[in-house]
Amino acid sequence: MILRPDDLQGLRSRLIVSCQAYPGEPMRDPRTIAQLAASSVTGGAAAVRVQGLADIQHTRGAVEVPVIGLWKDGHDGVFITPTLRHALAVANAGAHIVAIDGTRRARPDGLDLAATVAGIHAGSHALVMADCGSYEDAVAAVDAGADLIGTTLAGYTGEREKTTGPDLELLEQIAAADLGRPLIAEGRIHTPVQARMALDAGAFAVVVGTAITHPATITGWFSTALTS
Repeated sequence: MILRPDDLQGLRSRLIVSCQAYPGEPMRDPRTIAQLAASSVTGGAAAVRVQGLADIQHTRGAVEVPVIGLWKDGHDGVFITPTLRHALAVANAGAHIVAIDGTRRARPDGLDLAATVAGIHAGSHALVMADCGSYEDAVAAVDAGADLIGTTLAGYTGEREKTTGPDLELLEQIAAADLGRPLIAEGRIHTPVQARMALDAGAFAVVVGTAITHPATITGWFSTALTS
């Protein structure tokens, strides 16, 4: 399946589930991630977001919805699909949409965002989701040719304060500007109410990860509530 920009309308007002596990965790296995993705689709997810080449490959075989793929390399600065090499590998692994760092920060390979997006479009059939940290990032990402823009990095780049829940103010600001690209709300959305608030703030679709697919964190929330 080749995903085209017009096909993104199928994600409007829908839930996207991020299925990821961190290194060293019991669930850090591509087969487990694929099962998480399939379970999420059973529950109503219109797309899934997956990290790592093997995870993407296994998930493509487990679901029939769009797969947003990324490759985290490092922990600081630009580490979400940081270079064109990473991005093309993600596309070749089967991602319909490649999620990349969509900020205005310098990238490790020296390419600017526009050159990276152009390289992905030229070297694959994948669309590009720009993970942004601010309104200025979103504008720059659209100018660079990104097909979708997300608020994934809001609160993590130093441009905006990290909010307790989703950055609704940023969502409203980007939505009001009508940049002509689907706006994906992502980051710190922990409840159905917050997901609805993000949609009402102007999001095209909403990504939820930890609150659905990370048992260790969810268990910690309950444990803390009982012991504090």
